[in-house]
Amino acid sequence: MTRWLRLLVVAWLAIGGALGCARETVAVDWVLLADLPREARHTLALIKEGGPFPYSRDGIVFGNFEKRLPPRARGYYHEYTVKTPGSRNRGARRIVSGSDNEYYYTDDHYRSFRRIRE
Repeated sequence: MTRWLRLLVVAWLAIGGALGCARETVAVDWVLLADLPREARHTLALIKEGGPFPYSRDGIVFGNFEKRLPPRARGYYHEYTVKTPGSRNRGARRIVSGSDNEYYYTDDHYRSFRRIRE
């Protein structure tokens, strides 16, 4: 690839990113609500009802620092704990909600997500 063509590609990618063209580049698998653990279904019901939530950190802004979810402005995503039976702390399971009423489940503390399909 010539230097000129490389510069053109880099510029195109930079402009596309700045304009939001790459907004949906993150691929997330789906999971059916019925296939989630009972505790996750309960947490999702609490989210939709507006609480009350059992953990003080439930509802905090999720920063998506791992870049596993589609990029959005800070404050778009919020996270909620899914109880893990036998765990003495919050465990690794979470539901992350988006402002457009989409919900994502992780059982490995943000290493992977699946979008919940109801």
